[in-house]
Amino acid sequence: MDRAEGPGRPPDDQAFDEDELREAEALLSGTGSGGDGGIAVNWAVLFRHRMHHKVARSDRYQWWILWTVLAGLLSVNITFTVFVVALPKVAHELHTTTTTLAWTSTGPLLAFGVAAPILGKLGDLRGYKRLYLWGLAGAALSVVLTASAPTAGILIAARIFDGVQGAATGAASMALVLQAFSHEDRVKALGWWALVGAGGPVLGVTIGAPIIQYWGWRALFWGELPLMAAAAILAVIVLPGRDRQAEVAEAAAKAEGSSVAEPSAHPWRELDWVGSIALAGSVTSALFALNEIPSWGITSPWTLAMFALSAVLLAVFVRHERRFPRPLIPLRYFRKPNFVFPLGARATVNFAYMGGFFLFPILMESVYGYSETTAGLLSTARPLVFSLSSPIAGYVAIKVGERWSVVAGAGALFISMLVFTQVGPHPSIALFVVALALSGLGNGVSSPSTAASAANEVAHDELGVMSAAQLLITQIGIVAGIQVMVTVQAAGHGGADSLASFHRAYLVGALVALAAVVFGFFVKDTPRRQKGATAEVAPH
Repeated sequence: MDRAEGPGRPPDDQAFDEDELREAEALLSGTGSGGDGGIAVNWAVLFRHRMHHKVARSDRYQWWILWTVLAGLLSVNITFTVFVVALPKVAHELHTTTTTLAWTSTGPLLAFGVAAPILGKLGDLRGYKRLYLWGLAGAALSVVLTASAPTAGILIAARIFDGVQGAATGAASMALVLQAFSHEDRVKALGWWALVGAGGPVLGVTIGAPIIQYWGWRALFWGELPLMAAAAILAVIVLPGRDRQAEVAEAAAKAEGSSVAEPSAHPWRELDWVGSIALAGSVTSALFALNEIPSWGITSPWTLAMFALSAVLLAVFVRHERRFPRPLIPLRYFRKPNFVFPLGARATVNFAYMGGFFLFPILMESVYGYSETTAGLLSTARPLVFSLSSPIAGYVAIKVGERWSVVAGAGALFISMLVFTQVGPHPSIALFVVALALSGLGNGVSSPSTAASAANEVAHDELGVMSAAQLLITQIGIVAGIQVMVTVQAAGHGGADSLASFHRAYLVGALVALAAVVFGFFVKDTPRRQKGATAEVAPH
């Protein structure tokens, strides 16, 4: 079987040599030739050396990289949803209110907005593997602080720090996957990525709810540590280092007829600090304003001031990026339609998806009188279909193209929103399940194609900051969807708990989903070679 070629593995003329490996191990262990007979090294170093050598020679090395980063992603995101569910118990134990503890959800979003751009760029300059491992270490520290938090303040601080490490692991892991796979196959890999991203929290609810019930919420986080440790060990063994990252970028640039910037001798000094601070401030101001709209009101002077500050900082960012020799995000990408339209579709899909996701349990409990348990159980249909459909959608996109995948996914989400605008006073459970499934299907089908299409427009040595930008765009869509749809529902005529107020909120979601359909029509398919076009005809 021929070895699969791709960005994630060394070409044949650079493949590892068995004799060189044995000689290196002999020198390291002290049995090789030389005046001192070699260097004594811990057995763990030799084990890692041997295992990485075997994995890197595999014809499925890029898939090893994918499974490794997905293991880390699962270990980090598995507790997210179930912790939100446990907030009433946490508030009671820490003698505070659920309103105060809401910062355990909004705080990480703001921290992510501050940290994502600068950490993504650091991954480009210093290596994605290093950033990924530092992110896992930060996640472990955040888990320890969360599980042992004696007060609400320390708990909130621990979760805010969790947002910083989320920016590190998220940007680095996506960049590692994009680096490993060719442009043609990235959509398949990102389908599996979406499976873990959406399925991890569902699995967390399934496993975590009994843990919280019988052993308490702190035990849930202590249980994360072994998962993170296993993910870190696997990453040390499998993931390619900074040298491989540079080689892949150079090879890709040569194939495309472009060039890669020489690595900086002082990356910390030459980092675009002004651009990073301006972008982080702009995103954080906008996210903060969106989070506070239900409290302040959309026409409040404070809300308008925060949005104005966001706009001013964004203008500063654009002006600075035009002049800085090594910009944080090169503005030339925003002149590429196949970068802008996929990101636009990604933001609008997540706006409608998460806005509807947040409103659904409120609708079921306040209008139809369902219990929290029943509403929560029904809600899992959406992320469950999302996670199961994403890997399949990645493979289907290879056949039908990214454009129709985005259009079909956004269209399914649009129909789901329309269903919720028409539900009457006595709907059947089956109608809700179908509507929720369509919503999950819409995000699951469109997500791999939007992510892959935008990434394929980016240079190989800028995958880190662009991965962070994609995650940031997704997050902005999520926060905007939740806050705008909740605000529309709460301000509805006929009372905040009236069915008509929910109809209006879901109508907003339907209009935004329709915008995602329009964006989808402008997404271009990734050019792919016809299978067997250059293959030799086998003799009969």
